[in-house]
Amino acid sequence: MLALASPASLKGVLSSGDAARLLAIGLRRVDGVEAVEAPVADGGEGTAAVLHAALGGDWRTAAVSDPLGRTVGARWLLLGDGTAVVDAAEAVGLPLLADGELDPLRATTRGLGELLLATLAEQPRSLLVGVGGTATVDGGTGMRAVVGSWLRDIPVRVACDVRNPLLGERGAARVFGPQKGADPATVEELELRLASLDELAPYRDLPGAGAGGGLGAAFAALGAELCEGAELVLDAIGFDELARGADLVVTGEGTVDATTLEGKAPGAVVRRCERLGVPCELFGGLVRDGVHAHALSGRRALAGEDLIALGEELALGLVDGP
Repeated sequence: MLALASPASLKGVLSSGDAARLLAIGLRRVDGVEAVEAPVADGGEGTAAVLHAALGGDWRTAAVSDPLGRTVGARWLLLGDGTAVVDAAEAVGLPLLADGELDPLRATTRGLGELLLATLAEQPRSLLVGVGGTATVDGGTGMRAVVGSWLRDIPVRVACDVRNPLLGERGAARVFGPQKGADPATVEELELRLASLDELAPYRDLPGAGAGGGLGAAFAALGAELCEGAELVLDAIGFDELARGADLVVTGEGTVDATTLEGKAPGAVVRRCERLGVPCELFGGLVRDGVHAHALSGRRALAGEDLIALGEELALGLVDGP
């Protein structure tokens, strides 16, 4: 019997590739079960790595500014078809900041602009940018100041990990500002700043405009196409073909809640499996909002052991049947 290990990342704990590997170890412990590792992503950090695992390509590195202006090394991926894949989080991601450094009023996407210019210097045929996981809420102001109109000369797709608009109760500042260090007063200041960006006004309500702290709207203003990141990645890695040959698919992420089913990669996996008629099991390091899923221990240090044990448990159930 064949099981497909297709988790997203457990943010700050395990990459999607590592999570898939650990699940597969557990699944393979049961005689009669083989496992295929097919990690997934949705436009957040690690999207390029997921595409590299499935499609190959060459990694390139550039020195750029982090959200607070310090120099960091950021990598990007050149696929065989000439597409350059850039994760915004490589340059301006939350993991680049230490505890106590979160400062969304100061954090800038300038480093992403620098990474894009380094990418364009290699003359790719097209550009795919994942905008999730950033520490910024600047509406792409820093990025746009660096790239100017250069992005208008190349096809650009933006993999959005959320479908939120730019402004309002579901907008970039109010929904995502707090996780980037914004207190209530700062959230309102960020909202005012985003609302003052007249050049983004025509794109405020596009699904994904609020992704990456407003990067979605910023890229749309430069002529890019906003895409639902999870669906784009699943298509790119040939997920449907892999799933059709499986007896079980296992997916999940660090925290499973209502948003998981609204646009995140594990939710997209669940929906596709339902459509294909393939059994799918969902897990979360933490499970909230009454979502039906396997809950791990919630302890970061035990995440690897938890995934191996879950894989073995699900494989036993697969062999023994209902």
